[in-house]
Amino acid sequence: MRTGIAHRFVFAVLFAVLSGSAEAAAPRLFEVSNITVDVTADSAASAREQAMAQGEQKAFRLLLERLTLQAYHKRLPTLAPTDITELVQDFAVQEEKASSVRYIAKLNYRFRAEGVRALLDEYGLPYAETVSKPVLMLPVYQAAGALLLWDDPNPWRTAWDRFAAEGISQGLVPTVLPVGDLNDVRTIGAEQAIEGDMQRLEAIAQRYDAGDVVVAHGILRMDSYNGLPELEVYLTRFGSALQEHTVVKSFTSEPGDDISALLNRAVGQLVAQVEDNWKQDNLIQTGAAQVFPISVPVVGLGDWVKVRDRLNGVAIVRRAEMVLLRRDEVRLNLHFIGDAEQLALSLDQADLVLWEEAGSWYLAQKASQTATQ
Repeated sequence: MRTGIAHRFVFAVLFAVLSGSAEAAAPRLFEVSNITVDVTADSAASAREQAMAQGEQKAFRLLLERLTLQAYHKRLPTLAPTDITELVQDFAVQEEKASSVRYIAKLNYRFRAEGVRALLDEYGLPYAETVSKPVLMLPVYQAAGALLLWDDPNPWRTAWDRFAAEGISQGLVPTVLPVGDLNDVRTIGAEQAIEGDMQRLEAIAQRYDAGDVVVAHGILRMDSYNGLPELEVYLTRFGSALQEHTVVKSFTSEPGDDISALLNRAVGQLVAQVEDNWKQDNLIQTGAAQVFPISVPVVGLGDWVKVRDRLNGVAIVRRAEMVLLRRDEVRLNLHFIGDAEQLALSLDQADLVLWEEAGSWYLAQKASQTATQ
């Protein structure tokens, strides 16, 4: 009898500890890193002050562009420096050099998520917060009858490697480039990549711990009109996050460009296209807040802790209120922005699966869903 009372007491204490609302952690999405500034002024102090203001403006603009579609970038608000400063949570100086009149630095910023969201809502700008799992990019190059993926030289793959090495992209879709070693060569070839051999695509994605694979099939031709090189690219994303779809884009050399410049320019625009495709499926519209009653099947309290920790990393989930705790089930009210499809896609990026059964919603870690359904 005393043992039963003790168990109930421990269970009640655990419920009290674990039943508080699980608030979403401050999202890393609102962190902007590696902002470079280089200012010369009358004095070191003046140069540093101007550089800090410049860095804030650059970081803030980059953040707004990260969250919104390219089509909305011309509509992004231009704020006074003091208004931007109010949206900065904190910043850090990563590197700096100074002389008597010059200040050079690399800066990292964290912005206040709620303030930025409110600003975008005020201007009627839809935005996305869900960060995709890393995607593996396979650059297949076709020129003069040859189809190249791992063979050297592959100037198309070199252009993607150069872009990744510069560390420019801080968007919603992290991109991974394969190393091209013997294991990669054995896993998938150029023809298998462009034909969409899912077994091989899944195998190489698993090797790089990537969610999806994007095949960038670039075909180099000569433009018959102006005699300049032209690149036609078929960009296809394979995987579970989005339905398979292909985007076709063409790039023509500008006078004075060599092929390397053409390929580099194409990579930058294609990265933006991949970002836009992802954002389009994850746009958050103003006033779309919802609450779902959800059941989480668990084997023990450890299962719930893991699910809760994963929920904290899902950007569109604002709060998870526990309403019931049992040994085999946790019931909660999930507050989120968007619709059910967007929620499921966002949860998938955190290795959580959401499903509906007999009018009720359930949530579980991916590995355990099959066993609990």
